[in-house]
Amino acid sequence: MRKLAYPGLLAATFLLGLTAGWLPFGQQIDSDAYDFFFRLYRPAPWTPESIILAADEASFQAFGGLFKLRNAMAVGLNRIRAVHPRALALDIILMEKSDDPAGDAALEDAFQRTSNLVLPSFLSEDGARWDDPLPRFRQWATAIGEVHATPDKRDAINRDIPLQEVAARERRWALALEAFRVSRRAPITEFPDSLHVGSTVVPSPLPGRMMRVRYSVTGIPRVSLKQLADKPSLAERFRGKVVFAGVTAQAMGDRWMTPLSNSVNVPGIEIHANAYETIAHQLFLTDAPKLWVVLVCLAFVASAGLTFALLDGWPANVAAAGILVVAHVLPYVFFKHNIVFPYTPGAACAWLAIVTAAAWRHIVVRRKLGQSETARSQYREAMQFVTHEMKTPLTAIQGSSELISRYAMTDEKRKQMADMINAESKRLAQMIETFLNVERLSAGQMQLKRESFSPLEIVARCIDRVRPVADRKSIAIQMEALPQGALIGDRELMEYAFYNLLTNAVKYSPPKTTVTVSGERQKDRVRVSVADQGIGIDAKDTRRIFEKFYRTKTAEQSGEKGTGIGLSIVEQIVIQHGGSISVDSEVGKGSRFTVSLPSLQ
Repeated sequence: MRKLAYPGLLAATFLLGLTAGWLPFGQQIDSDAYDFFFRLYRPAPWTPESIILAADEASFQAFGGLFKLRNAMAVGLNRIRAVHPRALALDIILMEKSDDPAGDAALEDAFQRTSNLVLPSFLSEDGARWDDPLPRFRQWATAIGEVHATPDKRDAINRDIPLQEVAARERRWALALEAFRVSRRAPITEFPDSLHVGSTVVPSPLPGRMMRVRYSVTGIPRVSLKQLADKPSLAERFRGKVVFAGVTAQAMGDRWMTPLSNSVNVPGIEIHANAYETIAHQLFLTDAPKLWVVLVCLAFVASAGLTFALLDGWPANVAAAGILVVAHVLPYVFFKHNIVFPYTPGAACAWLAIVTAAAWRHIVVRRKLGQSETARSQYREAMQFVTHEMKTPLTAIQGSSELISRYAMTDEKRKQMADMINAESKRLAQMIETFLNVERLSAGQMQLKRESFSPLEIVARCIDRVRPVADRKSIAIQMEALPQGALIGDRELMEYAFYNLLTNAVKYSPPKTTVTVSGERQKDRVRVSVADQGIGIDAKDTRRIFEKFYRTKTAEQSGEKGTGIGLSIVEQIVIQHGGSISVDSEVGKGSRFTVSLPSLQ
């Protein structure tokens, strides 16, 4: 489970990062980043195909205010008609009669003389119907285009426009799209993910057919009605252009914010002109496929996870900083290639994954450091114990050898001294061999002997060796019937293993208790158990009882000395013989160690 915890946490950061991009605050961050990229990036300039004929404040003042707008617009249209603009798209209210009949008549006459005329259609406030131009005006229109604005509900910024709207089961194309269609004299062909106008493919998937507008950094050329009236030669600027005519005066409303407007509203007619330029020059901004977003976020999370799994210190920190830089810069790189990649999911996944991976690495390092310090402390204590234990035989050897060399002794006394030196030397050698065996078994460097022996035989020998110690504590050792059969392996090592289990049982058992050795056969395996009535082992300690140098608190509190390596050696011996060892214990009631070994019979 611990191995799965790290990938699991990273997977959680991945899902959390993706979820952040779907939440309202994440979408707002994406929109803000989109606007920032718009202001930061300067695409190659293009020559606009459109021009704005503006009814600005000066024009209203010169022509008599809003009351005379239709008359003023008629004058302007008559001025530019002679230079043959490619198309003319109008965005003024034409669904009602004005209080200036002469102006209405003049505008109708101008429409009659204007080619490729696109008039506006407004969606009612409830979205249930279309408010179309009066029939006297509509009859001269080549096309009708809808002018419905769809600012973002969160911040009222116009980043995209719908290329179609439907009301009363009647669909209308956007004014900019109709102006483009009329200027190209080509029909609109529909596909699920795009609209085709001649050779131009407009990415606009169903159902909304939204199109992001590429707003011009330099702006759309503009000539006001007053400028055109004062200087008729300005009409030449409209030659061959697609003209967007409408109100630009601030007091008249119909002004909106855009990613480039910096909180300053721009006229709706300018948004239509920019939408036209987007189509005409194929400056489309398309959303990155969702699969791309998922894969990129997954790459950020995986990179962060691998960084802190494989690297330490400054290399890990530098790599993490690189991941964050890429996560923040990548959406801008996509934007420069006309792809809108959401900012929040990638940045959120990168930050969350790095923080999580770094925290996990810190916890792991602290845990390993704690384990290392604990192991070092246990090893130091074990070495101190062993050193103390070695002093006894060394002292005996040293003292006996000095007595022999300094004093005259009888042959019998000299033999006793020699026997003591020999016994203590063997005891010292056994201690050293024990520690060497731990390291050799752990490293898999010990070559086991392959000989046949009886479990009954080696268990009996171990009991005989332990019985004197048990007798001094008035502990009875009871051997129940052991299964017949031969084991294959190293007789000396297996004898050490059982001897260690028996000595532990006697060491940690109170006086006047019983140690029981029992066994059974299970198919092709022999099980031998050593059970005592001693201090027992806590459940949390049974998982670590076979660790090298580990001693339970109850063992340390018992007053019995030990190194904590005996059971580690026993486990290694059993495993090397293809067996297993387990322990069942309860504090205050005793323990049962069971060894299971493969048998020949």
